Amino acid sequence: METGKNRTEDSKRLAYLLRHSELPDRFGWVTVRVLAEEQGYTAEELEEIVATDPKNRYEFSADRLAVRARQGHSIVVELGLEEVVPPAVLYHGTATRFREAISTEGLRPMNRNYVHLSGSVEEAVLVGRRHGKPIVLRVDTEAVRRAGGVFYRASNGVWLTGPVAPEFLAVCPAEAVGGE
Repeated sequence: METGKNRTEDSKRLAYLLRHSELPDRFGWVTVRVLAEEQGYTAEELEEIVATDPKNRYEFSADRLAVRARQGHSIVVELGLEEVVPPAVLYHGTATRFREAISTEGLRPMNRNYVHLSGSVEEAVLVGRRHGKPIVLRVDTEAVRRAGGVFYRASNGVWLTGPVAPEFLAVCPAEAVGGE
């Protein structure tokens, strides 16, 4: 990589490579050697990106010879996630422009393997802001589980599940998300 390149761009490119490309093995790992030789990253750059990523998206293998994304894949990978009983309520942050579609279709993984949920309204607001004016949906996880839904928790704390039907969702009041 060229010295002085924007670290955010490096991180976004790494996220793409680890989540959506043909590089990861079946467990989501890409070796540091491949990322260096084929993608131009140095070991030091990878160390910095993994260590400083504000969303804690990446992790090194125990021997530090490979890197993977903790969640967010559109490719099939085996992350070794185990089913976990979630709190009674989790939250999904998105943009207000998606409200109508979600009210009829529910939450869908879209181009990813799972729907991503947050443990707090505050976390969900931050996620929603990345997509536009935020809206936060309250997910009744107990009802989802009674209907057969399964939940996992990635090692960075993000909750993962399959599609969530509209009847298990409620919009958090605007004042709870910092709206008018």
